[in-house]
Amino acid sequence: GESGAGKTETAKIAMQYLAALGGGSGIEYEILKTNPILEAFGNAKTSRNDNSSRFGKLIEIHFSETGKISGANIQTFLLEKSRVVQCAEGERAYHIFYQLCVGAPPALREKLNLMSAKEYKYLRQSSCYSINGVDDAEQFRIVVEALDIVHVSKEDQESVFAMLAAVLWLGNVSFTVIDNENHVEPVADEGLITVAKLIGCDIGELKLALSTRKMRVGNDTIVQNLTLSQATDTRDALAKSIYACLFEWLVEQINKSLAVGKRRTGRSISILDIYGFESFDRNSFEQFCINYANERLQQHFNRHLFKLEQEEYIQDGIDWAKVDFEDNKDCLNLFEKKPLGLLSLLDEESTFPNGTDLTFANKLKQHLNSNPCFRGERDKSFTVSHYAGEVIYDTTGFLEKNRDLLHLDSIELLSSCSCHLPQIFASNMLSQSNKPVVGPLYKAGGADSQKLSVATKFKGQLFQLMQRLESTTPHFIRCIKPNNFQSPGLYEQGLVLQQLRCCGVLEVVRISRSGFPTRMSHQKFARRYGFLLLESVASQDPLSVSVAILHQFNILPEMYQVGYTKLFFRAGQIGMLEDTRNRTLHGILRVQSCFRGHQARLCLKELRRGIVALQSFIRGEKIRKEYALVLQRHRAAVVIQRQIKSRVARQKLKNIKYSSIMIQSVIRGWLVRRCSGDICLLKSVESKGNDSDEVLVKASFLAELQRRVLKAEAALREKEEENDILHQRLQQYESRWSEYEQKMKSMEEVWQKQMRSLQSSLSIAKKSLAIDDSERNSDASVNASDEVEYSWDTGSNCKGQESNGVRPMSAGLSVISRLAEEFDQRSQVFGDDAKFLVEVKSGQVEASLNPDKELRRLKQMFEAWKKDYGSRLRETKVILNKLGSEEGAIDRVKKKWWGRRNSTRIN
Repeated sequence: GESGAGKTETAKIAMQYLAALGGGSGIEYEILKTNPILEAFGNAKTSRNDNSSRFGKLIEIHFSETGKISGANIQTFLLEKSRVVQCAEGERAYHIFYQLCVGAPPALREKLNLMSAKEYKYLRQSSCYSINGVDDAEQFRIVVEALDIVHVSKEDQESVFAMLAAVLWLGNVSFTVIDNENHVEPVADEGLITVAKLIGCDIGELKLALSTRKMRVGNDTIVQNLTLSQATDTRDALAKSIYACLFEWLVEQINKSLAVGKRRTGRSISILDIYGFESFDRNSFEQFCINYANERLQQHFNRHLFKLEQEEYIQDGIDWAKVDFEDNKDCLNLFEKKPLGLLSLLDEESTFPNGTDLTFANKLKQHLNSNPCFRGERDKSFTVSHYAGEVIYDTTGFLEKNRDLLHLDSIELLSSCSCHLPQIFASNMLSQSNKPVVGPLYKAGGADSQKLSVATKFKGQLFQLMQRLESTTPHFIRCIKPNNFQSPGLYEQGLVLQQLRCCGVLEVVRISRSGFPTRMSHQKFARRYGFLLLESVASQDPLSVSVAILHQFNILPEMYQVGYTKLFFRAGQIGMLEDTRNRTLHGILRVQSCFRGHQARLCLKELRRGIVALQSFIRGEKIRKEYALVLQRHRAAVVIQRQIKSRVARQKLKNIKYSSIMIQSVIRGWLVRRCSGDICLLKSVESKGNDSDEVLVKASFLAELQRRVLKAEAALREKEEENDILHQRLQQYESRWSEYEQKMKSMEEVWQKQMRSLQSSLSIAKKSLAIDDSERNSDASVNASDEVEYSWDTGSNCKGQESNGVRPMSAGLSVISRLAEEFDQRSQVFGDDAKFLVEVKSGQVEASLNPDKELRRLKQMFEAWKKDYGSRLRETKVILNKLGSEEGAIDRVKKKWWGRRNSTRIN
C-alpha cells in the first residue's frame, strides 16, 4: 500500500494475532515489545503520515514442533539516514530525538547536557516539534521499558542515549574561516565540547577529523584543509553514520534476545512491513529506492496472483481462456537493465570524481528517452511511470547519497573513542571497507570506506528478499488509504479507486469472476464430502467419489471443471455442499450431544447419590460428636451451678448467722449497759455529783445505742417478713406438688386399667385362635406370611386357591401375636417415660426439660396410639369375620371371642 495506508499498524495486529495463537513461552511478549523500539528509532512524521516507516523490516517468527513461538529474527532494509540531518517543513526527524528531549529524567538530562528540541539545529529545520495526540514523554517511558524487556542493560541504554545526544550536538557544531581560501575549523564551543565528552574522544582529534582530510600521494600523506561546505558534509556524514550504526546495533541486540538457537525447527511465519509507494512535491534518492522496491514487490504480487494462477489452470488441463493483465516489467527494466538502466547509470556516475547531479540527469536523458516509462524534465529532474502513477524525481543529492562517503579520518576518530559503542561502529564500518585493514588504522588513506554504493547494496538486499518470498507461501494484505488528509470518516472515492486499479486488485477480481477461485484436490474433496453420498463408496477411487458427489447434488457442468489432480469451482458453487455438510454434521453432533448428555446426567445422578450418602454419614457423625460435647458441657454446667448455688447459700447463711449474733450482742450489751447506767446514775445523784460533761457523754452514748437497737429491730422485722414470704411460697410449692402427685397417680391407675383390659382381650384372642388352629391340619404351612400380609393389606380373600383354612387362621394368629407384642412394648415405653418424668418432677433426676410440658405431650402420644391401636383391632375383627363366613366353626369361635372382647372394651 501507499505511504500512510496503515501497513505498520496492520503488521502489529498480525504480530499480536500470532502471539495470541502461539503464545505461552513468554518470548511472544518480547517480540511485541520490539515494535516501540523500532518505531522510535526508525519512524518519523512526514507530510502524509504521522508515523511513517523510514526503513523496511522483515520479522521472521519461528515456531516449535508444538506450534508455540520459539523465537524471532528481524532484518531491516535501507534506513533513511538523510532524515537525521535534514527534514522538510512540517515534518520531523526520527521520533526518538524528540522523546529523549522531552522524556529524559533529570539525572540523564544533566549527564547528557540535554536541552529542548528547539535548541538543536538538526531538529529546528522544521517548526514541527510535536504530533497531535502523542505524548513524547510517555512514549519515551515505553521505549525504556521495551529496552529492559529485550534485555538491553542499563549501561548500554545510557550509551545509546549518549550517542543520540552526540548526534544532536554534532548539528550544533559551527565552523569559522581561518584563511583567504575559505578553509575552516570548528569553533570550540559547547557543542564541540559536549560531542567530545559524549563519544569519549579528544577535542583536538575531533576538530581535526571535522576540518581536515588526509590523502595519500605516492608514499606521502597530505593533510588537506576543508572548506565550509566540505566540513559541513563531513560533520553530517559522521552524524548519519553514528545513527545508522546505532540502529543496526540495536537490531542486532534485539535479535540476540529473540534468538532461537538449538530450538530451530524450520517452521516460521514472516511479516514483511516495508515502506509504501511515495510521491511528494520533491522526491529524492530515498523515494527513488522506495518506489523501486515497491515495483519489485508489485511484480511478485502479479506473478503470484495472475501468472501462477493461469499456469495452474493450464497445467491441470482444464478449459481456460487467458486473462490479460498489466505487467510492470518495462518499469523494472528501466531500473535494473545493464548497462543502461537507472541504477547502472547512477553507479557509473558516482564513480567519477567529477560527476555531478546535473551530469547524471543529462546522462539519463541521453540514454533513456526511448523508454516508455521514462521522461526527461528540465534542469535536474526526470519522470518515471510507476504502476501507481508518475513520479518526478529531483537528482539533487543523488550522487552524494548513493556514495554515502565516510572518510577514514572519521572512522579513526570513532575507533579511538573511550566509549565501547563508537569502537563497535568503527569496527563494523571497517569490516565493510574496500581496503584491507592490516596494522594501524592510520595507514589506510583512501577517500571512501565502502566498496558498494547504497543503490547496489539495496538492490542486492531486495533480490535476496525476493528469493525468500519465492521460496515461501505468500499472503498479501492490501492496505488502502481513504484520503490524503489523515482524517477519520473521510472517504475519497477517486483516490481509493486509483489505488485499487494501480495495485492490481481490480484485475484480481476480474480473474476470480471469470475463473475458478475455489479449487480442491480429488482426495481432499472426497474426504470432505464423501460421507454425504447415499451409497457406500469406500472401495472407489477419489475421482469417482468426487464425480458421484457432483452428480448427486446436481451441480451444473459449466460451474466446475475436473482437472488432472484438482476440482475447480466457480464462485459460490462450493457453498451448497458446505451448507449440506454443516447441516449433516450439526445433526450428528446433536445426536452425540444428546447421548453424551444422557450419560453425563446418569453419571451425575449416581455421583450425587453417593455424595448425599457420604454427606449424611459425615453430618451424622459430626452432629453426634457435637451433641456429646454439648451434653458433657451441660452436665458440667449443672454441676458447677449446683456447687456455686450451695456455696452462695452457705455464705448467705453465714452472713445471716453473723448478723443475728451481732444484733444479739448489741441488744444484750445495750441492756447490760442500761442497767449498769441506771445504777451509776443513782450513785452519782446520791454522791456529790460528777461533772456535767460526763453526764452529756453518757446521754449521747445511750442515744447512739438506742438508734442502733431500733435499726437492728427494723432489720430483724424485714428478715422475719422475708422468712414468712418464703414459708408461704414453700407451702404453695408443696400443695402444687401434692396435686401433681395425685394427678400422676390417677393417670397411672387409668393407664394400668386400660393396659390390663387390652392385655386380657389379647390373651382371650390368643386362646381362641390357638384352639381353632389345633383343629386344623397339623402340616399346614406357616411360611406364607408375605402372602397373608399382602392379602390383609389389599383386603383380598387370602388367595382363594387355598382350599383349606389352615393358612388364613395361622396368619391371623401371627397378626394377633404381633399386636400383642406391640401392646407389651408400648406399655413398657409409656410406663418408663411416665416414671422418668415423675423422678424429674420430684428432683431425684436432673434434666434440662419441663416435666409438665413433657407429661402433656406423653399423654397426647398415648391417646393417639390408643386410637390407632383400637382401629387396627377393629380391622382385625372385620377380616376374621370374613374368614369366618367360609367356615362355621371359625365364625362361632370368633363371635364368642369378640363377645368377650366387647365386654372388656377400652373406654
